[in-house]
Amino acid sequence: MVEIYIDGSCMGNPGPGGWAAILLRDGERLELKGSEPQTTSNRMELMAAINGLAHVPEGEEVTVYSDSQYLVKTMKAGQRRKKNLDLWQQLDKLSEARKVSWVWLQGHAGHPENEQAHQLAQEMAERAQRPTHFDSTGRVHMVDVSEKGPTSRVAVARGRIGMQPATLELIRRGEMAKGDVLAVAKIAGILAAKRTHELIPLCHPLQISHISLEFDLDEEKSEVEVAATVRATERTGVEMEALTAVAVSLLTIYDMCKAVDRGMKIQEIRLVRKSGGKSGEIVLE
Repeated sequence: MVEIYIDGSCMGNPGPGGWAAILLRDGERLELKGSEPQTTSNRMELMAAINGLAHVPEGEEVTVYSDSQYLVKTMKAGQRRKKNLDLWQQLDKLSEARKVSWVWLQGHAGHPENEQAHQLAQEMAERAQRPTHFDSTGRVHMVDVSEKGPTSRVAVARGRIGMQPATLELIRRGEMAKGDVLAVAKIAGILAAKRTHELIPLCHPLQISHISLEFDLDEEKSEVEVAATVRATERTGVEMEALTAVAVSLLTIYDMCKAVDRGMKIQEIRLVRKSGGKSGEIVLE
């Protein structure tokens, strides 16, 4: 049996928000948390439930505890959803694949896990509200990470480039005039990740231990999706390195194919997961 304690928080509603999920199973504990710059408290509650259930294997029994009547009543009574339909669809799909019980807890009633989830969600909301690259006077500065201890850091980013079907076929066959598009894009992404601090002014130079890039050719959508994973044992995260790897890989694909397809579109470069450091694991997709 898995127990999940969740909470969401929002500064302003709508405004910067945070969510947290605490998973307990066989004496083990896992804390998940994340934030968004512009959201609502209800969406943060849903995000907490989604990310919590995503870490439970399909078919397992799980009890979700929440102080949100909006969430618990909707899931237990099957009430009609009027807003946040994108998140409700994700939550319904996850719930259907698991044996989920939904339990409402009185908020701020002293339950330790509920209180901890609330605190984590508030911390994430506050963090989403304040930029880290400005000092107390509003001037730009590089964040001082010297007092942080090195931890294992992982970041995964994705992005895609749409093109004509004929262009995708040339890439798949390796018949583009400039050469093997994906091989060159992979090398470009790796090099870019290693030199991120030279491209993004306030990034720290890092000792990266692993960089991998994967390419998925989607014939139905006529696009190439790039996924980059970066690992390091460092005092700060590697999100920017993963994002830079994806961006430069996609730009390289564009450069190598632009002679035959000027209408290519680079889209949806985003972080999908990160772990390590004080913020723990944050799963965005």
